Amino acid sequence: MRASSRDFKDNARRALGDRNLAAALTILKRDFAGRRSAAVARLPEFEQLRDEGRDIKNHVLTHLDLYLETFERNVMALGGQVHWAADAAEARAQVLAICRAAGAKTVTKGKSMIAEEIGINEHLEENGITPVETDLGEYIIQLRHETPSHLIAPAIHLVKTQVAETFRAAHTQLDAARPLDEPRQLCDEARQLLRPKFLAADVGITGANFLVAETGSSVIVTNEGNGDLTQNLPRVHIVLASLEKIVPTLEDLSTLLRLLARSATGQECSTYTTVSSGPRRPGDSDGPEEYHVVLLDNGRSAMLGTEFQDILRCIRCGACFNHCPVYGAIGGHAYGWVYGGPVGAVLTPQLIGVEEAGNLPNASTFCGRCESVCPMRIPLPKMMRHWREREFERHLQPSLYRAGLKLWAFLARNPPLYRVATEIGAAVLGWSGRSRGRFRALVLARGWTKGRDMPAPEGKTFMALWAERQKQKS
Repeated sequence: MRASSRDFKDNARRALGDRNLAAALTILKRDFAGRRSAAVARLPEFEQLRDEGRDIKNHVLTHLDLYLETFERNVMALGGQVHWAADAAEARAQVLAICRAAGAKTVTKGKSMIAEEIGINEHLEENGITPVETDLGEYIIQLRHETPSHLIAPAIHLVKTQVAETFRAAHTQLDAARPLDEPRQLCDEARQLLRPKFLAADVGITGANFLVAETGSSVIVTNEGNGDLTQNLPRVHIVLASLEKIVPTLEDLSTLLRLLARSATGQECSTYTTVSSGPRRPGDSDGPEEYHVVLLDNGRSAMLGTEFQDILRCIRCGACFNHCPVYGAIGGHAYGWVYGGPVGAVLTPQLIGVEEAGNLPNASTFCGRCESVCPMRIPLPKMMRHWREREFERHLQPSLYRAGLKLWAFLARNPPLYRVATEIGAAVLGWSGRSRGRFRALVLARGWTKGRDMPAPEGKTFMALWAERQKQKS
């Protein structure tokens, strides 16, 4: 997909004016955030599990080569194949080659952010192969020619009436007068039309929430049966996964699963947790004849040993999205590429370049909610600051912005001068804003006051009050 992260500010303005989007995003606070909080409260050892999960992933990232080689060896021992892809182009070529070898005309797909990252749908279509999304949310946005706006809820940006309109426009073979007022009616219609697709597909493509090194298994976590149908019914199953999805053992997997569902949807566990280990063996009642795992790097190995390595602990639960005030106001499409929210603010500059995605780490209030709810304790705000530092070093920000930072840095390195400047500034602003008590516009704060008034300072500065309190103590 073409990245529009450079246009984040324009994207955000449009999103803020979208009433349907605003209505749709209320689910974040009402359902996702509330359910997570309740699920965590029911599990006294949740904080301990977060520590264990963090430690498991840190251990893996320290020994990533060992576990990837172990995984490949065990996949091959089961009769499967592993394909290594340095970038998106290699991954697309490998998937296409597998599909062509199978004589595929139709491919069913489970939800996969890696598939979005490499643009596999477009590539298959360009080469005469029809991809069919089978996750309900992904199916809806495929019909609308859109991209996912959330890690776990791809169509969260849509309200029910928009989905009904999409189905009426796409499913013209059905009765035009049929009722589509209830979610169940929409689900039943999608199920009716997707069932034949599952049966006709030559190849099934899924993502992977985890890859287990000790067994050579891929694991998908879903609340719909489409994932199992996608990987069991076709003759060929292709797993798309990035390198960091590896975990050492099934025991480690169980720890991470306890964190994932609670953090994502507030469930004790998801409806389906499916472990796939190789192709069908003699005596198996179902399963594919071929099992392929395409492992994508695409810039991730370059993050190892850097200040951005911690983002590779991410298990794609979406908790940071669900608690982020910025994402909650503008949704995922405004971020302009595959990954939105706090995860996208850190990962996207690495994958497509800070020159393209420099707006994203600046789209944060630094409230810290993303880090506080992350099951893997990823320090997202700290890594956003690192990207801001990279921007500054490469002179990517506007000259006025850089001049302001340099002035602030000069004052911050000279505390006596800083105190004098803040006292004078507060006094001047307090005097000039005394009549209204607030400013509707300020010359050097137009970005802030464009959407809100700025209260006029009152009383003394914090440092003056602190000095008085210390004097009183002594």
